[in-house]
Amino acid sequence: MIRVLLAEDVRILREALAGLLDREDGIEVVAQVPAGDAIVPAALRTAPDVAVLDIELPGLDGLSAAAELARHAPGCRTLILTGVGRPGMLRRALAAGVTGFMVKDSAPAELVAAVRTVAAGGRVVDPQLAFAALDAPDCPLTERECEVLRLTASGAEPPQIAARIGLSYGTVRNYLASAVTKLGARNRVDAIRIAAEAGWI
Repeated sequence: MIRVLLAEDVRILREALAGLLDREDGIEVVAQVPAGDAIVPAALRTAPDVAVLDIELPGLDGLSAAAELARHAPGCRTLILTGVGRPGMLRRALAAGVTGFMVKDSAPAELVAAVRTVAAGGRVVDPQLAFAALDAPDCPLTERECEVLRLTASGAEPPQIAARIGLSYGTVRNYLASAVTKLGARNRVDAIRIAAEAGWI
C-alpha cells in the first residue's frame, strides 16, 4: 500500500485529489494539510511514502517544505504540483530533493502514475519543463540572496529577516542591494518580480 500525504491550500482541490487517489488500488491518503508548515508534523505522525505538495502554500512554500521533509522524513519521497511551471522552479525543486514535478493541468491518470513511479523510487518530471530548464539561464544569485529575497517577498522587513536567519540588519540590507544589482533591477520590489518570474525564488 502506497501511503500518501497531500498538501494543498484550496480545500475543494485537496479533497478532489484525495478522492482521486483513494479510489486507486494500492494507494491510501493518510494525511491532508492546508499549509506548508503542517507538512513535516503530519509526515512524522503518519509516515507517508509519498508527499504530494502544491508549490504555493501558506506558512511555508512547497519547495521549502520539501527540503524540510527531506531532512526530517528522508523515507518520504516528494512530488510537487504547480499551476505555473517555470524552469527555475524545477531546478530549485531538484536541489531540494524532490523526485517528481508536475503541472496541475496534467491528466488525473498521469498524477496517479506519477505517485506510483515516485513511490517505486523513480523520477517524474514534466517533459516540457525539463527541456525548458536545460535552456534557462542559471540563477545569478547566491542561496542566501535568494533566501533574503523570498522572505522580503513574503512581507518580512530587514530587521525581521535578520532576526529570523541570524544575520545582522546591515548584512541583510547588503544581500538585498546585491540582489538588486545582480538582477539589474530598479529596486527590491523589481528584483522580487524578476526572480519570481524566473522561478528562482
